[in-house]
Amino acid sequence: MNSTISDVLAFVKEHDVKFVRLGFCDPFGFQKNISIMAHELPAAFAQGVSIDAHAIRGFRDAARSDLLLFPVAGTLTVLPWRPGPGRVMRFYCDIKNPDGTPFARDGRYLLRRVVQRAEAMGYVCKVGAECEFYLFKTDEHGEPTYTTLDRGGYLDISPLDKGEDIRREICLTLEEMGIQPEASHHEQGPGQNEVDFKFSDAMGCADNLLTFKSVVKAIAARNGLFASFMPKPIAGAPGSGMHVNLSLTKNGRNLFEQGSVQGTAAASFMAGILAKTPEISLFLNPLVNSYERFGAFEAPRYVSWSPQNRSQLVRIPAASGEKLRMELRSPDPTANPYLAFALILAAGLDGIEQNMQPPEPVEADLFAADESVTGRLTRLPESLAEAIELAQKSDLVRQVLGAEFLDCHLAMQKAEAEAFAAAKDKQAFYRERYFPMI
Repeated sequence: MNSTISDVLAFVKEHDVKFVRLGFCDPFGFQKNISIMAHELPAAFAQGVSIDAHAIRGFRDAARSDLLLFPVAGTLTVLPWRPGPGRVMRFYCDIKNPDGTPFARDGRYLLRRVVQRAEAMGYVCKVGAECEFYLFKTDEHGEPTYTTLDRGGYLDISPLDKGEDIRREICLTLEEMGIQPEASHHEQGPGQNEVDFKFSDAMGCADNLLTFKSVVKAIAARNGLFASFMPKPIAGAPGSGMHVNLSLTKNGRNLFEQGSVQGTAAASFMAGILAKTPEISLFLNPLVNSYERFGAFEAPRYVSWSPQNRSQLVRIPAASGEKLRMELRSPDPTANPYLAFALILAAGLDGIEQNMQPPEPVEADLFAADESVTGRLTRLPESLAEAIELAQKSDLVRQVLGAEFLDCHLAMQKAEAEAFAAAKDKQAFYRERYFPMI
């Protein structure tokens, strides 16, 4: 990956790049981009490229509609599915105001501030995301149907698993784009798949996650399929999660090597995340449909943790060395990764600063446990409306996002929750509002 502007401009000339896509993410996790000709790239680095912020949901009103995209040189990647001559490459961008100051609702800016806070405390957080998705067949017009690619289940092989060639193509494409895949397999649901890639720093993981989703969508479409990251696309089938793995290092040492036990910084980091997950759930699970997933098929319902137990909100997977970590199991793939990671990390850092300690681990299977076990546990929000209420009361969310951004975001999410409450056919709401776009 090229890291300087001069390297990038040399790469453009050497590799016959004609088109440059400048990508970013709106507050609701949807990727956006504008394409410029390669000869405009020096000006883009120096002066930015103007966009109409009023046309981006959650950004700005019409009275202050100008924003500038500045490509980040280190995020350069060539799009392998757009071959030469006239190759296409893509950058992710920092978003700035016309006066050059950071745009306060830019997820990269908000995440960078939390990362800098961690560094000032002497910590570096590594993040890895495990993202599940479904593959559906398309009709004669290329539109998605509700027929899954196969009827396979967890770790099945061909012929039950019909997605192995798609996953292989995804992995090879990720490698071409500088992202290191680690494992891929069929998941529990019919047509459900998972491809895992190597962990990175928080910003790198957020960038890689956006790239991963675009690769999955592009490869599926190239094969006449539709890839869905909807949290619960099929009622009664497993939902798709985005398990977030986190390790914490200080002076080059992974603090989870000490074990997540009372009295360690890693334990306090985990305790902060456990305590704050309900109030940041709006940004980990941003759709009405997100809350259909909780409480079944290994998706958590309660605030709890233990080693290895997949019914918990947080588990400590069996691993060693650099892979020792905690796994947060509630987020789903529709989250804006920059906002999600910023809030998760901030919650962990609060835990360290306040010397918080995690509760005792819960060893029970919480999908089958009775009220004597679950009755003493805090529940995750059961609806988008409940998540909105918790976020509105959260000092952490307001501190990380800023009051203006949060208030605007809450207003839009409240409108979404009200539209769902008014819908007579809830599944039709999901089909029309989410399925074709996510």
